[in-house]
Parts: sequence; C-alpha cells; structure tokens
Amino acid sequence: MEKMMIQITSGKGPAECCRVVACVQRLMLKQAKQFGVDIQVLENREADLSGTFLSATMMAQGMQLEVFRREWEGTIRWIAQSPYRRYHQRKNWFVGVAFFDIKQLMQWNPKDVKLETTRSSGPGGQHVNKVETAVRGTHLPSGIQVMAMDSRSQLENKKLCLARLEAKIMVWQTEQLMEQQHSQWLQHHALERGNPVKTITQGLY
Repeated sequence: MEKMMIQITSGKGPAECCRVVACVQRLMLKQAKQFGVDIQVLENREADLSGTFLSATMMAQGMQLEVFRREWEGTIRWIAQSPYRRYHQRKNWFVGVAFFDIKQLMQWNPKDVKLETTRSSGPGGQHVNKVETAVRGTHLPSGIQVMAMDSRSQLENKKLCLARLEAKIMVWQTEQLMEQQHSQWLQHHALERGNPVKTITQGLY
C-alpha cells in the first residue's frame, strides 16, 4: 500500500490564500474517501485569522493514492470573492500542493547509528542499576539521540533504541523536506506563474 506525505502551502499569499489552504484541505479529505485513500492530518500551521492556515501537513495511504496525487499535485487556483475585503477586485487565489513518497525519501541506515551502553537509572533493583543494560543511540548525521532502558536485557533495549531512533529520524527527515518545500514556495512571489493543475470556483467559507 502506497504511503505519502502531503503539504498544502499558501506561499507568500495573503489571508485569502491561507483560507484556501483550509478549503483545499477540506476538499481533499472529502475526495480521499471516494478514492479509498486514508488521510491523517499531522499539522496545520495557523495564520493570523481564524480558520486560515499558512500550511497543512498530512499523511496519506491507499491503493489509489497515485491517482489521487495526479488529481491534486501542483498549483491550485481558487476563484472567489474575498471574504475579508468586500470591494477587493482580485478573485484568483493560489496555493501549492506537494506530495512526498515516503519509501523514496526516508532512507534509514543503521550504520549511521552509534550505540552506547550505560547503567539504567530507573527502578528495577540492583540488577538494573549495576549492569549496563540501558542503550543510548545517536544518529550521527543529525545528532539526534534516544535512550532505551525499558528492559533488563541489553539486546532488547538495543532493538527498542533502534526502532525509536528510526521513527524519530523519519519525522526529522520529513520536517526537513517540508521546510525545503515551504521555502521553495516562499521564493515564489506569485504562484500565478505556475500552470494550475486544478481550478475551483466557489466561496471561501
């Protein structure tokens, strides 16, 4: 089953574009059900006005995810009268939608991890405190560390440590990709320059 990260961003757009981010997210969540795609909202970065988002980050999985991706990936043009500026002439608002394939982007290599054993400081009696059963894992490229001391077995703690570190690295790598994508959109002073993959005409409510 395919799994991807999705980000919707307003770039440097005004409040109306931030409102479009929320509206596009709502439409994507609704349409995803029709495609049999499950979407989990991970983070909505709120803008200044209620109900508006600078960006939205989601995780999606499903058998028809690639079809869903082709439907939405790129620049979205939303045609509507501004709900915030009654006499404003502009009616075209733009946001960007990006998809990231987790399988391609998340590269986990246990060789990048330095494992160290240490004495557990938690409860568990003399055995836990005297024997180096706790394991600290450091991901050398990022410097991220985790500690596992759940078990009295050093081997079990090593397994737990690696699993937790892998999960943390996936989140870290995803955040790096999202930030990179967001920066790219911020560099576009006018998203209108891109050819929109989808045009939507309705109110921003």
